[in-house]
Amino acid sequence: MTHDAPLANHLTRCPTAFDPARGADVVRLLPDLPADIASLIAGTAGSSPYLARLIEREHDWLAPALDAPRRAVDQVIAALGDIAPDILGAGLRQAKRRVALIVALADLGGVWPLEDVTGALTRLADAATDAAMKAALMAEVARGKLPGMSADDVQSGAGMVALAMGKMGAGELNYSSDIDLICLFDDSRFDRDAYPDARASYVRATRKMTALLSDITAEGYVFRTDLRLRPDASVTPVCVAMSVAEQYYEAEGRTWERAAYIKARAAAGDLQAGARFLRALRPFVWRRHLDFAAIQDAHDMRLRIRDHKGLNGRLNLLGHNMKLGRGGIREIEFFTQTRQLIAGGRDDSLRLRGTVPGLMRLSETGWITPEVAEDLTDHYRAHRLVEHRLQMLNDAQTHDLPVTEEGFARLAAFMGTSTADLKADLTRRIKAVEALTEDFFAPDDSATAREADFGAEVIARWRSYPALRSVRAGQSFRRLRPRILSRLQQAAKPEEALAVFDQFLSGLPAGVQLFALFEANENLLNLLIDICATAPALAQYLSRNAGVLDAVIGGSFFAQWPDDLPAELHTAIARAPDYEAKLDAARRWMKEWHFRIGVHFLQGLTDAEGAGTQYAALADSVLQGIWPVVSAEFARRHGAAPGRGAIVVGMGSLGAGRLHAQSDLDLILIYDAQGVDASDGPRPLAVSSYFARLTQALVTALSAPMAEGRLYEVDMRLRPSGRQGPVATGWGAFRAYQTDEAWTWEHLAQTRARPIVGDAGLMAEFEGFRRDLLALKAGGAKVRADVLDMRARISAAKPPQGDWDAKIGPGRLQDIELFAETMALLASNPARTVQDQLAVADLPEGERQTLQIGARLFWQLQSAQRLLTAGPLSADALGAGGRAFLLRETGQPSVVALNAAIEQVAARAAGVIETHLSADGQSA
Repeated sequence: MTHDAPLANHLTRCPTAFDPARGADVVRLLPDLPADIASLIAGTAGSSPYLARLIEREHDWLAPALDAPRRAVDQVIAALGDIAPDILGAGLRQAKRRVALIVALADLGGVWPLEDVTGALTRLADAATDAAMKAALMAEVARGKLPGMSADDVQSGAGMVALAMGKMGAGELNYSSDIDLICLFDDSRFDRDAYPDARASYVRATRKMTALLSDITAEGYVFRTDLRLRPDASVTPVCVAMSVAEQYYEAEGRTWERAAYIKARAAAGDLQAGARFLRALRPFVWRRHLDFAAIQDAHDMRLRIRDHKGLNGRLNLLGHNMKLGRGGIREIEFFTQTRQLIAGGRDDSLRLRGTVPGLMRLSETGWITPEVAEDLTDHYRAHRLVEHRLQMLNDAQTHDLPVTEEGFARLAAFMGTSTADLKADLTRRIKAVEALTEDFFAPDDSATAREADFGAEVIARWRSYPALRSVRAGQSFRRLRPRILSRLQQAAKPEEALAVFDQFLSGLPAGVQLFALFEANENLLNLLIDICATAPALAQYLSRNAGVLDAVIGGSFFAQWPDDLPAELHTAIARAPDYEAKLDAARRWMKEWHFRIGVHFLQGLTDAEGAGTQYAALADSVLQGIWPVVSAEFARRHGAAPGRGAIVVGMGSLGAGRLHAQSDLDLILIYDAQGVDASDGPRPLAVSSYFARLTQALVTALSAPMAEGRLYEVDMRLRPSGRQGPVATGWGAFRAYQTDEAWTWEHLAQTRARPIVGDAGLMAEFEGFRRDLLALKAGGAKVRADVLDMRARISAAKPPQGDWDAKIGPGRLQDIELFAETMALLASNPARTVQDQLAVADLPEGERQTLQIGARLFWQLQSAQRLLTAGPLSADALGAGGRAFLLRETGQPSVVALNAAIEQVAARAAGVIETHLSADGQSA
């Protein structure tokens, strides 16, 4: 709440007395009131019989309270803990009367906003529940019925907690709310013999607490108390053991119970035990994977409520239920909570209890537009205002609008408006809420698009696809189909886009969650169609890994590249309980980031160079995350790695820190046993066997297909002696081989070698040796001749695949990279990237620029090609969207211009390379 001030200082509205005479009678009890306050009292008492009676009963307390209403509420609530047990019932009821009265006047006068009104009511409910619970527990302790507990224990709740659910949990109690509580006790505090007596005592205490709050006496009541939200309420006692509750939710918990726990809060009693229980329940409430089937569950629940309450049919304001009816408060709450359920497992910023804060956060994270959030917030506040006025009339827990014209006239007067204006405003808002929320839960099944003959043959076979075989998936997809076809028809080449979408759909193993996702998120559907119209390979990737779409709406998909990517994977792996689960967690994580890079590249949020760096950084992170897991699992069976262990070295493009969408990983493994002969473990291994099998375990961890697919294909042919050599090489043997036996191509490979993970000391020594090796081999007389021979062998073994082959051919990417490595070796230059190697090469500036331009163009072409397709790329086979992407990335205005650039740039680069590798070039 904001600062305190007399109520008269901030009045912004005033009810009109429906019964002026009644209002005037009540005002006489409070002489010398300021005119504005007198009008507020008269309008209030003249419209609400309930508030008129409260003013009459509490007028002596009310007069000074009007000068400091916030302080008055705080004092009433603070005093509840000091009321003697024998007068607690009367004291609680007096507190309820006083808080209800001052809150109503602050609300009716427009002095307090909705949050202050509902917040004051909720704080009263918390304090009243706590006082009633502790009084009931103290009686149990005094009778010796609560094993091992003393009066001191009762002060902290004695192991019992009341969880506030629903509006109380969210701090949003309405004016005449009942309170939804789940009462639990911490059974870990009792041994088996004491448990039955403890449970019986907590059940008695719960019943006494409920009676203290709910029984209607001459003093009234405090809060009607509802305990039916507890686990399996039909068979469980009113106070449930926490372990029993946890087991129930884990085994049988339903979507509506998950939604209820969004707002759950430890409100009374042992707050620490309650907080521990709620933490333990997080995996039940907040699913790690996006749960779009919750939308259908929420929709079904809405329909069941409407059917049960007889709320279907056309809108009729007379008797319309402002909470459960069409366009009502519950629609806004379900709209908000269902989205929170869907994504809150991944984005904990969405785990907010309040409806308005939830709407604002959903807007900030892109789930809904700011306009929708603002409109629903406005309607929610207005609906709650009407709800409060209905309840203030007679202190009734009602949400029904009046059923007579006289009743509407009284309500309108109470709200300071006319009947006609009130009805018009209600009708407008109810229809607006229905329009904003209904499509989310139940998109119009009758919606159609101008399908005509578009894709008729393709569409006809969709019903046979695995993803559409379930009834629920079919229903969801039928609602989606008009929107999908409409967007496909807007593609530059609709038939091409439809064909790719068809491939995507045919590859989906299941569809319920995904189709519900698309229904809930229009932007995601648009992204899919964009991918289908542009990048078939990415669409195929999606069909095999549809779970990556979770990440798109997880809150940070379009954010900047993170500073500490490996830490994110370590966190994901740490959550997994065992070795296989850790490998699957790594696969899920890698695929989401891999897809993210592709989408950013496709949509122009990064370019080929940026995407190449990110793909390599992702691979580094995977290796840095997986290697400790593999090593620890291997050590568990065979003992810790002998000596300093091993390092994993990235070769080729990985070593150079630039990969594309379909790159495999070139790796070698080097170990230093430091003279140790074998491992020391349950099943010890000789050093060579230990590291050979450890290497195979790493390769398997990376490349074996599991439930979540595979991470990367691995190529180890760049190790010493290639395919014939051992898969893991000792540090001494590696140095000796490179110094005395390796061929020129193996020295060229070392220009890009980069240690990625393993023993830090060995990694540093490897880099030092690599630099020394380049210096040692820099003057080799045969380097140029060997490279010329290698170029000829490559050309003969693998000719270019079409005019747009970016990699193979004279003057293209592989040729330029080979030449750059040659220049780096001849110059003893430790640089790994092609641009850095060319930058220090002994070349005339014009020739250097020719090669740098070629390297850039052919990398752009290669990187884009591998995002678009797994096979050869040609202008004829490429769709319109793919062509536009390729031209954008290469900076060319047309396909003709691109063809010309490829031919010219390759020819110029080849000329430079041949000049400097020839005999004349050597003599020069």
